[in-house]
Amino acid sequence: MQTLTVNVQDNFVQDFLTIIEHYKDKVQLQKDKNLEQDPYFYERQKQLQQDIKEIDAGNVQMISNEDFWGEIDTFTESLQK
Repeated sequence: MQTLTVNVQDNFVQDFLTIIEHYKDKVQLQKDKNLEQDPYFYERQKQLQQDIKEIDAGNVQMISNEDFWGEIDTFTESLQK
């Protein structure tokens, strides 16, 4: 069996379900909990994995927590002027 993702327009869902009803012995429908909670789950998961590879390879320089918050403080102070 193969797993496919099918995007169905909201106004066509019932028709789609009616069409595949005839093939219920060959097709299984499952809701993906990840996509229910976050429609961009897999795109962001892929980006996160790529980011981690870049960091591990040394292609991306990380900054310390102290430097990060120092820059945030400097920025917010500049907004108040």
